[in-house]
Amino acid sequence: MSAPPQSKGEPITSKAQLVEYLEQGNKPRADWRIGTEHEKFAYCLESFRPLPYEGERSIRAVLEALRPLGWEGIEEEGKVIALQAKQCNITLEPGGQLELSGAPVENLHQTCAEVNGHLEQMREVAQPLGVGMLGMGFNPKWPREDIPWMPKGRYAIMRRQMERRGKLGLDMMLRTCTVQVNLDFSDEADMVKKFRVSLALQPVATALFANSPFTEGKPNGFTSYRSHIWTDTDPDRCGILPFVFEEGMGFERYVDYMLDVPMYFVFREGRYIDVAGQSFRDFMKGELPGLPGEIPGMGDWSDHLTTAFPEVRLKRFLEMRGADAGPWKSLCALPALWVGLLYDDQSLDAAWDLVKDWTHEDHQAFRDQTPKLGLKAKVGGRSMQDLALATLEIADAGLARRDKMSHSGLDERQYLRTLWDVARSGITPAEDKLRAYETRWNGSVDPLFKEHAYY
Repeated sequence: MSAPPQSKGEPITSKAQLVEYLEQGNKPRADWRIGTEHEKFAYCLESFRPLPYEGERSIRAVLEALRPLGWEGIEEEGKVIALQAKQCNITLEPGGQLELSGAPVENLHQTCAEVNGHLEQMREVAQPLGVGMLGMGFNPKWPREDIPWMPKGRYAIMRRQMERRGKLGLDMMLRTCTVQVNLDFSDEADMVKKFRVSLALQPVATALFANSPFTEGKPNGFTSYRSHIWTDTDPDRCGILPFVFEEGMGFERYVDYMLDVPMYFVFREGRYIDVAGQSFRDFMKGELPGLPGEIPGMGDWSDHLTTAFPEVRLKRFLEMRGADAGPWKSLCALPALWVGLLYDDQSLDAAWDLVKDWTHEDHQAFRDQTPKLGLKAKVGGRSMQDLALATLEIADAGLARRDKMSHSGLDERQYLRTLWDVARSGITPAEDKLRAYETRWNGSVDPLFKEHAYY
């Protein structure tokens, strides 16, 4: 959501250019990569309060402290709002959540090394500032009005539009964190198959990573409240996209979907122009009310693709978006799950066999039940726990066939261990924390900020 804006780029005069843009994501198997992103809450170690942007103990102070460690600042109106180094970015979410957008790497061992290096670096700069970092799907303690807004122009526009479109959009912006992985495809048919499998099985990831059971210090009745929030954020740009499972799905069909998603903004000369609710189709005709007579460039299309929030999102790769943020070890588990399912042909076929007969009602039922029930969701006589175990078996086999060994002689299956523990027990991370809340935490969420912090 918070990637730096693109330059205007090549003028767009036809829909074919938009389709071609997505087709440019096609890659031979040898060039497939793994890109992992994860968000975290930054807070004051003494009070557990979220950090403001400015001040001695602040988001800006954290970003500035990272600069000497090899990061270059990206500024907006004189304020650093992101960092970049090589192929990585550290970006700033609306409520001060810090996100690492990792480099595209070849295997999960490299992914885990990147995650470990990043969190060690965060420890190095944050501890002297009295700042902690927490991986949860939803802020467990603070109400919306206590979360400071970050100074990014796109967020001011999105804030106004979110207030018009749903009840929970501002909570999504200010109080949620996720971990996701971006994966490649070889051609249109491969993209469609991976899109269908990952979209159908996204509730499995939601259940296995469910980690947002508290709101403002109290249980909220959900295992993944973050996942529930997306159901009342903006119906124009969220959901499970039934057309993905229909005949005729391909790059052009997704372009048609994105052309129907209302715009948020256009970036020109260092500032965001509010065109919320206006049509990219009109923009292509030079009839956008916010910029009359102007046609978009490919940078505008690239930016527009980031403003839809389905469970799986297509750019020039596929983004898996169903998981809550969680503890250190879970950050490697999410890419392991999807790489094992999607980057091995036998596993991809087996995963498709799991879901190919599902109806739209089945897909929607799992999507509706899972945020509340987690692994206890049940559709058509099949429990989410059974589905999770079957999915992990397929992913495990796929990672074994990849046969990517670490320096210590272990293959990529090691990163699934934490998910096997969850699936076999039937107890989500959220339920584990609820038990602690009801017993040894004595009805307080404050211990979360110590027991489950990254350091």
